[in-house]
Amino acid sequence: MTEDRPKVSEEQISYANILNIGMWLGLLVLVVTFIIYVSGILQSFIPVEELPKYWGMKAKDYIHTLNAPTGWGWVSLIGKGDYLNFVGIVFLAGLTIICYLAILPILIRKKKTPFVVISIIEVAVLILAASGILKAGGH
Repeated sequence: MTEDRPKVSEEQISYANILNIGMWLGLLVLVVTFIIYVSGILQSFIPVEELPKYWGMKAKDYIHTLNAPTGWGWVSLIGKGDYLNFVGIVFLAGLTIICYLAILPILIRKKKTPFVVISIIEVAVLILAASGILKAGGH
């Protein structure tokens, strides 16, 4: 008995393959940067032994008390062990953008204009959201 399986498009396969590779790469970066952090190879912005003092704080109070960076300000502290961990997080967060950009040529070649437009808008919205230009809520 043969199963009726839904047909999977080229762009779906491409997106899934990139997402799979990116997920494993991001996980590897997270593991390596965490090992660097906990081993003390790089000095931390906040020493590990001091962390419990700040766990109960609201984000606003934490930022004010420690003069911690907000938004993309963390990049200036990338040489600190605790902020180095952000690299993997940012990579994983941006993986959707990479996937959409990768399937754009396929969508253009197949003349799937509505999907081309949607993909371009999706990338633009995600980049705009990540840029910090629009401020809403939180910090």
